[in-house]
Amino acid sequence: MHDAPVSSPERGWSQWPAPAKLNLFLHIVGRRSDGYHLLQTVFQLLDWGDTIALRTRADGRIVRHRGAAGVEAPDDLVVRAAQALRGATGCTAGVDIDVDKRIPQGGGFGGGSSDAATVLVAMNRLWRLGLSEDELSGIGAGLGADVPVFVRGRSAFAQGIGEKLTPLVLPKRWFLLVDPGISVPTAELFHAPDLTRDVASATISDFVSGSLHGNVFEPVLRARSPQIAAALDALASFGTPHVTGTGGGLFVAFDDPAHAREASVRISPRWRSWIAEGVSESPLLQALAATFA
Repeated sequence: MHDAPVSSPERGWSQWPAPAKLNLFLHIVGRRSDGYHLLQTVFQLLDWGDTIALRTRADGRIVRHRGAAGVEAPDDLVVRAAQALRGATGCTAGVDIDVDKRIPQGGGFGGGSSDAATVLVAMNRLWRLGLSEDELSGIGAGLGADVPVFVRGRSAFAQGIGEKLTPLVLPKRWFLLVDPGISVPTAELFHAPDLTRDVASATISDFVSGSLHGNVFEPVLRARSPQIAAALDALASFGTPHVTGTGGGLFVAFDDPAHAREASVRISPRWRSWIAEGVSESPLLQALAATFA
């Protein structure tokens, strides 16, 4: 672990948000011929997440200072994102990357994907590459199925393998996020024999009407993890608990922040928890607009 750099503007650093996400529902509606699962979900972006500090380098090196715990720099998505961006453009500039991690790893909150997207979007500006949102999303898709929604920076109805996105303006809500402390192996869950893979295809209108709910991974996780099952049962006293992504992160939605905070106080002795507001536009887009106005 390197010492944290002093990431101040005076030293050439800039800081960028990498917001977490929730899957308000998640269905598998089929499989492609190449084996990839076809999904339907709604991505809800949050006003809370990681922070990425970036500083351009003239020597061409990509240097990660802090990153995800237990992940070596060459395997970190932030490093791979910078490499992919250079590979797509022929850029030879370098960058220092420092990740202030808040989003739990392996919890389904999208931390790694969001970190990668923030590097793509911010370095496109800092390296003055001029790539379009579509081009950046294409590069992001090569890093992970969830990266494009963070690149585009809008809460969205998603289809396909997660790359077909329709932006949504979602009702203002606050979410109690809970980390049961279980890092879930995504690939293993997708191969689980008890995973439902044939949910009927739905529409945005179905979601708006309230008829879409549930996450196909929840019963699989309940059966495999007593910790996740216990957390889901405990959260049921505050509302309807949900699994996000492939878990094991959980959440409950609230119409006002006071009730979310009250629930957080009651749940916090057992599990790590946070309160986050749902947003329709990513804090990253707002930071870009403010910086490059």
